[in-house]
Amino acid sequence: MKKLMFLVIALTGFTFASQAQVNVSINLGTQPAWGPTGYDYVDYYYLPDIETYYYVPDRVYIYRNGNSWHRSRILPARYTSYDVYNMHKVVINGVNRPYLKNKVYKEKYGNFKGQHDQTPIRDSREEKYYVNRYHPQHAQWQKEHPGNNGHGNNGNNGHGNKGGNGHGKGKDKH
Repeated sequence: MKKLMFLVIALTGFTFASQAQVNVSINLGTQPAWGPTGYDYVDYYYLPDIETYYYVPDRVYIYRNGNSWHRSRILPARYTSYDVYNMHKVVINGVNRPYLKNKVYKEKYGNFKGQHDQTPIRDSREEKYYVNRYHPQHAQWQKEHPGNNGHGNNGNNGHGNKGGNGHGKGKDKH
């Protein structure tokens, strides 16, 4: 009886563990071309140089204006001298409205201001990034993959990040 109970528990645990690993999401096709390589899924980018956030699902920048946070598809004029392709980006996953804890992110990642150490999706030669509609190779990729919606998630809309906290820089140290 104990062996049977152990077998049932073991099989149940194996089934749950298998299901937990299946729900992995990819949003390469909706990330901006200036986003850093190394991430299959991103909720937010934090841009330490301008203390601004970018929310990938809505494609909007979230920046401080006085005492409130504003959302816009384009950066305000005061940031026109900044190049989002070359500034450092911090990936934030699994946090709802991180800008409401801006002090935490500013203190934790402020030392990345002025760093130009990431390859943007636009400049990557890895084929997996060609799904991004702003990548220079996207048109050719689309011809070779007819019927793909360009979002790179194969219909999966979950929010898995492969067990990481989303704050790393892909393969390299952050």
